[in-house]
Parts: sequence; structure tokens; C-alpha cells
Amino acid sequence: MKPDIHPEYHEITVVMTDGTEFKTRSTWGSEGDTLRLDIDPLSHPAWIGGNQRLVDTGGQVARFNKRFKNFGV
Repeated sequence: MKPDIHPEYHEITVVMTDGTEFKTRSTWGSEGDTLRLDIDPLSHPAWIGGNQRLVDTGGQVARFNKRFKNFGV
């Protein structure tokens, strides 16, 4: 490895949206900093299956359904 090209790697505290926290090593911030998450696996719809809505702009969903309606039948 080339010397002096890698960022500093240090320990930080990560605080989840529910208040739980854990320590990890990161290049973010500086030694001992606290990273407070706005979105995490406890609150993001991709992980919790929240109220997701599909917005059909320009009939894209309709075109997709028409094109693949017999796929896998």
C-alpha cells in the first residue's frame, strides 16, 4: 500500500432512530464523534415495508404490465 493516501480510521458512536447506540470504526468525523441517523433499518420503508405507494408517471406501469402480462404463465 502507498503511504499517506488512506483516510484516518477511528472509533465513533452511531445512534439509531430509536435511541440505541453502538460503537464502530469509520472514516467519518473524528475520534469519539457521534453520528445520529435520521433513517435506519428500524425506520426506513424499504426494510419495514411501510406505506409504499407506486406513482405511475406517463403510464409506465401500465406499459410494463401490458408487455409482460403473459410472462411466466
